[in-house]
Amino acid sequence: MRRLILAALCVAFSTASAFAAEPASCRKVRFSDVGWTDISATTATASLILEALGYQPATQIYSIPVTYAGLKNKQIDAYLGDWQPSMVEDRRPYLADKSIEVLGSNLTGAKYTLAVPKYTAEAGVKDFSDLQKHASLFNRTIYGIEPGNSANRMILDMIEKGEFGLAGWKLVESSEQGMLTQVDRAIRDKKWVVFLGWAPHPMNTRYAIDYLAGGDAFFGPNYGGAEVFTNIRAGYGEECPNVVRFLSKLRFTLDMENEMMAGILDEGKEPKVAAADWLKAHPEVVGAWLDGVQTYAGGDAQAAVKGRLGS
Repeated sequence: MRRLILAALCVAFSTASAFAAEPASCRKVRFSDVGWTDISATTATASLILEALGYQPATQIYSIPVTYAGLKNKQIDAYLGDWQPSMVEDRRPYLADKSIEVLGSNLTGAKYTLAVPKYTAEAGVKDFSDLQKHASLFNRTIYGIEPGNSANRMILDMIEKGEFGLAGWKLVESSEQGMLTQVDRAIRDKKWVVFLGWAPHPMNTRYAIDYLAGGDAFFGPNYGGAEVFTNIRAGYGEECPNVVRFLSKLRFTLDMENEMMAGILDEGKEPKVAAADWLKAHPEVVGAWLDGVQTYAGGDAQAAVKGRLGS
């Protein structure tokens, strides 16, 4: 009898060990959000699921350079907004010194390059080289987003080198919302404006816009065709394997992000509210994200998330 009890205890101990909770240091998951609505939406989605699993995610708004420095210095655990190829130079030194790891792509089919209203494209502005031909109508101005952004740096480089005849032009650096306010005003008045556009984003359905060709050397081919990758600090997967297993399985779609971003920008929802509303309406998406994942305490992840979302 004693042997049977001992054997049962051994089995129980082995099972408990196999599903043991991660260290307490793993419970807080530190994200960086660079202030773009798409990254706010995806980070909020990941955070919502992690909360349901018993973790304590926290998000800080940092610039891209500060984000990568934070990953290197182990002040940030994960970043869901590594746009490639436009951010290749931002992450290059951190890949070289092995201070960050790329888990994989969380979004395909994105784009990121200069755009104009459709009426401007129909008037003949279809390529980067067409901008200088109509410089006065654009007031020799390109509208970008926050200072330090990789796309802004590429635009400034174009202007400094006089690429596409843009010598003497200026870049207005602002927040995403600041830029879109200027675009909205210009389109309402049927004025010409050139600005940094991307997908996913509700701007693609809110406004009739066209992306410019010819910027391949700066933004990549296919009108700035892009993938978005998940980055983590080096060693995070060994320290907190359950969290990283979940992060590595996150996959988003253009439609999903567009809908959540519309909730944030058009309806004034907080990112977590927009994410929760979308997930409640599409509970089937979560299952693939949780394959092989447990709660922080080693429990059933699917049941925990279902209970949290009420689905």
